[in-house]
Amino acid sequence: MISAALPEAALRELGRTAGGPDTLALLVRDQHTRRLLLLRAVLDAVEAADAAVCPSSVRGRLREDWALLEAADGTGVGGVGTETWSGSGGRGSAALERLLYPLVGPWARSCLRLLDGSVVDGTRRPLEERVRLLRRDLAHFSTVAAAAAVRAGVSFAVRLRARDGVLVLPSLGALRTGAVGDVAVELTVREGRMTFCQSGAADVVVRWTGDAASTAGSEAATWIPACFLPALSPGAAPVPLDDVDPYRSASHENRHSGVGGPVRADATERGRWLRSWSGTAPLLRLAGEHRVAEVLAMLRCVVPVATPAALTGRARGSGSCSGTRREAFGAILSSLPPSPVAFAATLVHEMQHAKLAALSEMVVLHHAGPEERYFAPWKPGPRPYEALLHGVYSHVAVADFFHRCALSTVVKPAQRVSAWGRYARHREQVRAVLPLIATSEELAPPGRLLVDMLVEECTRMDANPPPTEAREEAEKHVDRMRKRWVRENAPVSG
Repeated sequence: MISAALPEAALRELGRTAGGPDTLALLVRDQHTRRLLLLRAVLDAVEAADAAVCPSSVRGRLREDWALLEAADGTGVGGVGTETWSGSGGRGSAALERLLYPLVGPWARSCLRLLDGSVVDGTRRPLEERVRLLRRDLAHFSTVAAAAAVRAGVSFAVRLRARDGVLVLPSLGALRTGAVGDVAVELTVREGRMTFCQSGAADVVVRWTGDAASTAGSEAATWIPACFLPALSPGAAPVPLDDVDPYRSASHENRHSGVGGPVRADATERGRWLRSWSGTAPLLRLAGEHRVAEVLAMLRCVVPVATPAALTGRARGSGSCSGTRREAFGAILSSLPPSPVAFAATLVHEMQHAKLAALSEMVVLHHAGPEERYFAPWKPGPRPYEALLHGVYSHVAVADFFHRCALSTVVKPAQRVSAWGRYARHREQVRAVLPLIATSEELAPPGRLLVDMLVEECTRMDANPPPTEAREEAEKHVDRMRKRWVRENAPVSG
């Protein structure tokens, strides 16, 4: 037993970049418990806030929204806590499903920062602006409650507020309003029929069948139905391609400096996403059922982002940029993967970041500080130890993915050559960094075991090394990256 929260067997599985059903369920349950506690903190902070920050009318509206959530849940729970709503793993009531949706995490963090006066987006906001932004944040919670009630089949009427001319009902779709800015919209729901009324515009009627895999449709051109990527496995849930949620923007963590901003996907773009996604499941299975299992267990939405200008030429045709957010467990941000292979590799890569982030909240992996001083052959600038560990962990998994593809007997010759090349590059990148991580005195006992398992995983793959040409090309690539890093960052590293 590494800790009271994590069995040693689970840590060994994760160290091999895998994770059985029980281990994945453990990570997910822990993240869901943290989400419920975070929401409890928001509710408590609102109740305790000074009237100058959170007027009684705003506080009262939050209570009304919570009552609507209770109606959607059907249990009459009195509040959020680990003793309530904790048994379904996010696949239970419509209310729980909405509260555990990844992008509710950034919303809750934003509310807490505004309530306690912390820095928001790098700026400490004056009181008047804090109040305005907090009202806007809490107005979004009204749409979360309304979406849950619609999905639960509850009849109700409520006044909502659109943001910047768009009213988003999470998991259902979005309404483009007839006016710009934040405008009031009346929503009435009766028997699967949603009617939106706003001043100066025609009513919009949207129908929803109640099927989780269906979309909420309307003849009105102002309604944007939610988009879903088909389930990876029979009986699994479809995955939202969320291009409308106002809290989908990337965080300001340094690891996301190469990820583009969120974008809207029109009908053509959505079709491209669907085509790339359609071939991911069989590719993931080539790398083992555990790769499908971790996506099914953890992925709850994909957020489309712009392809960065730096990703050009051959790189644009074969890859994409992507990222995860600690505060949005279950979401990945990604530019459009150009192929099913690229999409599968992106899923493998980002699921490792999600697993490691969840793990590091359960146990201490290392005691290294935030100083950016380490070479990483996948980034031009110096990295902190935490980012280096994340990079190695995800690259070992992606190397394993391409290694298994290259060894598969069902892969076409051209695809096998490409897989060997990708494996060789990720292998060489890991070999350039893993010794430094493995010999670090900053590792805590759980981190030491994790890294030992990574070393074993790399040793296993070395039993079937890449062809000489692919290996030499990978070595040259890493050597070029190292020389560039030394040239540009040696003074920084001391």
